[in-house]
Amino acid sequence: MKQIKKLFTTLLLLCSIVAMAEEVTIDGIKYDVVTKAKVATVIGGGNYSGSIVIPETIVHNEVTYSIIGIGDGAFDSCSGLTSITIPNSVTSIGTSAFWYCSGLTNIIIPNSVTSIGDFAFSRCTSLTNIIIPNSITKISSVMFEGCSGLTNITIPDSVTSIGNRAFEGCSGLTNITIPNNVTSIGICAFYNCPKLTSITIGSGVEYIYSEAFAKCEKLSDIYCLTKTLPSTDSNAFNESYPEYMTLHVPAESINSYKATEPWSCFGNVITLDSEVEMPKCANPVISYNNGKIEIECETADAEFVTTIKNHYTGTYNSNNFEISATYSISVFATAAGYEDSDIINATLCWIDCDCSGNNTSSISIPAKAILVTSSNGVISVNTSLNGEAVEVYTSDGMFIGNATIENNNATIQTSLTKNSIVVIKISEKSIKVVIN
Repeated sequence: MKQIKKLFTTLLLLCSIVAMAEEVTIDGIKYDVVTKAKVATVIGGGNYSGSIVIPETIVHNEVTYSIIGIGDGAFDSCSGLTSITIPNSVTSIGTSAFWYCSGLTNIIIPNSVTSIGDFAFSRCTSLTNIIIPNSITKISSVMFEGCSGLTNITIPDSVTSIGNRAFEGCSGLTNITIPNNVTSIGICAFYNCPKLTSITIGSGVEYIYSEAFAKCEKLSDIYCLTKTLPSTDSNAFNESYPEYMTLHVPAESINSYKATEPWSCFGNVITLDSEVEMPKCANPVISYNNGKIEIECETADAEFVTTIKNHYTGTYNSNNFEISATYSISVFATAAGYEDSDIINATLCWIDCDCSGNNTSSISIPAKAILVTSSNGVISVNTSLNGEAVEVYTSDGMFIGNATIENNNATIQTSLTKNSIVVIKISEKSIKVVIN
């Protein structure tokens, strides 16, 4: 009898809850309203697209309801949703609330929100920036997983834990700072963030779980502020190549880090106040082949910044002047994680070889290109004038050295200092060059 009475009481309670909740649609947004509490939650099932503004209150049957939440899966897979405004009355965002909203570009979470469910913004691939309010204490599991467009995110000091796979696959993130109040970093929290180059781990972190920073192959610097080594799974940095990274740690703890895996696997372990000498990008090498300037560099992934000037660009008032095609080329190489290379200068010009004509009005004047570069006093001449002699003189006529062009190249070693001006003679053509 007692069991029947208990079951009957439960059924009455469920009927009472159902009676208090009602689904309504107002201005295209679907809500669950609780009549007795006069509150409402946004729910799924609406045709959500474009820009959505959620109001703080709605009126239904002459009763005003306060919007207090965005329910589980409310905007799940609404790929046409581009932006949403959440009012200050909302205190919670449910599980998968915005899952796979691939068109969502902008969202502001108010400080009234105190909880955000798992998967809340997972696969929102168009989101580029999001501010997590100080009212949030936990980054839920898979919250931002697959947000490939996310380039910047600030984790507030109020957060104490980062859930499993929270930022997995956020391929646009370049650096991240984990605040001091965070005590744990979950499994695969930052797994496969390929552009991540630096991470600051706050002083309060106690646990770093499996593959938390795995497959982040561009990571170069980890700043770990905690004096007591975090309990860290051995594969936390799996496939991120810590042997090529620099670990920055408190001075009093450096020996503990050096003796404990996986921290001991780092290629360089230094104190936080140490200065890291950045390697210098290799100097570029300039050459001229088949009508094209070619630039190479030994440093992988180097990019080049080139400036070209024509010596004879300008206005001339004289009725008697000499011109020729002569260009000054300046190039330096730059690469991520490297200081810029030295600036390498080159002179490119053409010299006439011979003249031939016929009885027509056309005249052909073949010319050969000459590219002159210098580095550390060594002058290199790149031209197809094989067999021709190259002579080098100072600007006041003193002979420095000579060479014969073979295999399209000639090299003259000098003891001249940087910025010295020399004259190079080839086939009676004189070229002024500044030594690098």
